[in-house]
Amino acid sequence: MYIHDLNPVLINFGFFEIRWYSLAYIFGILIGWWVAKKIIVLKSKNRTVTFDVKAFDDLISYIIISIIIGGRLGYVIFYNPSYYFDNPLDTFKIWQGGMSFHGALMGVVFGTYLFAKKVKINLFFFLDVVACVAPIGIFFGRVANFINGELYGKPSNFFLSVIFPKVDNIPRHPSQLYEAVLEGIILFIILISAFYKKETKIGIISATFMILYGFFRIAVEQFREPDVQIGYIFNLFSMGSILSFSMILIGLFILKKAVNNEFIK
Repeated sequence: MYIHDLNPVLINFGFFEIRWYSLAYIFGILIGWWVAKKIIVLKSKNRTVTFDVKAFDDLISYIIISIIIGGRLGYVIFYNPSYYFDNPLDTFKIWQGGMSFHGALMGVVFGTYLFAKKVKINLFFFLDVVACVAPIGIFFGRVANFINGELYGKPSNFFLSVIFPKVDNIPRHPSQLYEAVLEGIILFIILISAFYKKETKIGIISATFMILYGFFRIAVEQFREPDVQIGYIFNLFSMGSILSFSMILIGLFILKKAVNNEFIK
């Protein structure tokens, strides 16, 4: 059994800190950006779409801003609205923590829509590329959550259980690592394998991401402690499960349209 003693701060300069969580965002975006450009080059060679890969750098700017704004607003609205209603200025204190994956996802979709409209390229071409590399960022993010000792799991005697001393001395599921494996590694392998198939239709990758992430997240939520300020809604469902179930429904809707080639212009 592992006793968590990891320091969330990599380097402390006194007046400035370099945290693993910040590095997770940086590495996730940089590696995802590199892989995405490789995918676009491949698709361009296969004439799936004609697009200057250098222009993709501009989309990254949209995505970074969208992740920050969407992730923060998602946390404020979905996870702690009463607190931020009483303390609106704290909404801007991102360094204090509080980001929502589902909020970031909505932000990325909106930012990508604006970019696709600007360059006049099929929206779902970009969303498929982003969805394909998103698990890379998710993986780094969940590992950083583990290093921070946050989003921990429920008490357990499972042999992989971890004690988080800053929480209590009870062995708990390392739910952050479960998510890193399912939503990061496994989801990436499935999506990248599907993307490299020439017969994969536009929109399929986006739909698959929505559906599988939703299922994986709901599965892990069964092992994860709910947010203290919310608990279980109707004494049954965590907020993460409800939002993820909505993702599955939207994913199925997108999948139906993609199969019918409704996203091809």
